[in-house]
Amino acid sequence: MAAESVWSRWRREVHDVLEVGGDAHPAGRLIEGFIIVLIILNAIAFAAETVDHLAERYGVYFYAFNLFSVAVFSIEYALRIWSAIDIPMLSRMPPWKARLRFALRPIMLIDLFAVLPFYLQWLIPIDLRALRVLRLFRLLKLVRYSPALQTLGRVIAQEYRALLGALLVMLVLMLFASTLIYFLERDAQPEQFGSIPAAAWWAIATLTTVGYGDVVPITPWGQVLGGIVMLLGVGMFALPIAIVATGFSLESARHQFVATWSMVARLPLFSSMSESEIAEITKLLYTRTYAPGIPIVRAGDTGGAMYLIENGEAAVSLGGGNSAPLKEGDFFGEMALLERRRHQHDVIAKTRCRVLVLDAQALSRLTRRHPEILDYLRQVARERKQAADAARGENRKRKPRAPAPAGTPDASESS
Repeated sequence: MAAESVWSRWRREVHDVLEVGGDAHPAGRLIEGFIIVLIILNAIAFAAETVDHLAERYGVYFYAFNLFSVAVFSIEYALRIWSAIDIPMLSRMPPWKARLRFALRPIMLIDLFAVLPFYLQWLIPIDLRALRVLRLFRLLKLVRYSPALQTLGRVIAQEYRALLGALLVMLVLMLFASTLIYFLERDAQPEQFGSIPAAAWWAIATLTTVGYGDVVPITPWGQVLGGIVMLLGVGMFALPIAIVATGFSLESARHQFVATWSMVARLPLFSSMSESEIAEITKLLYTRTYAPGIPIVRAGDTGGAMYLIENGEAAVSLGGGNSAPLKEGDFFGEMALLERRRHQHDVIAKTRCRVLVLDAQALSRLTRRHPEILDYLRQVARERKQAADAARGENRKRKPRAPAPAGTPDASESS
């Protein structure tokens, strides 16, 4: 049992360092920084190897650096798989199944493809030099460590309908431009505009305002059409850029950092949910960090959200110098949110706290799909209210009576 508890403690430490990082463990930021630098150096080395005189002169060093990188990335990958069973959602499964489920996540597949080409060249006795391009997957590992890239991914996922609409408009414009230029230029330039598919190259280059100049209209009406297509392209190709830029700005304003799948999966409130459900919940959460001594909520604030402590400790001020501790995995604010009232107590960060925030709109969306969460929150709210009422009753009983004025008989005398 002792050995098992030591292994469990080490596994949790590894999970905190690799999957949560940052404030969850002192070594988290150091490991993250080291991996990020190693990824960037790998990209530089990959490009430098294609320069013949550098490859000839420093080929041995490039190979040694690649060996070192593969070793580091392989150990990182193995440790992530090993520590996966400490995620509450996966802890209910057999260890092999939990690790397999974790390994099939997209970000873990990227980690696998980052080192797979190296092992394949030793396992399969054929020339796999073409697979070296998969080393570029090491750059994709930066997504794990870059809040900006994660935010961009969230924006694209949230705005995909608008982006698909803009893409459809651009395809329609391209088809119309290709068709019209085909009829206007096919007699003058049958080699370049002999068919609508052939004319599509000119339409794409013109709509995007790239203008390579390899194919240009020479008839007057073709040139007029070219000018119109350029103007339409400036407006229409700016549309998806505006959609992404606006969404990115809004997401950046809402989030101080990106709530990751691993952060949410380790919270007890969501431990009974599946991997896909955790991924959906992650999109609903605001994120905030608080320094020690900073109020997370104040008494009298509008109860528009509930808060989940992802990392750190806080305390609820109960009045009279009393307080109740809150630690990692605890949540608060659900009573004010459910009863649509103001907060009755201050909640102060005791250490640096990383807090996930679920507002009223997000909670409504979540509980429509998972009514059991709403039932659980109501049950917790009732229990906390009963405990608070009981504590107030005990305080009233223990409160000393004010001394009677001089000359006033006490109860024993009056009886």
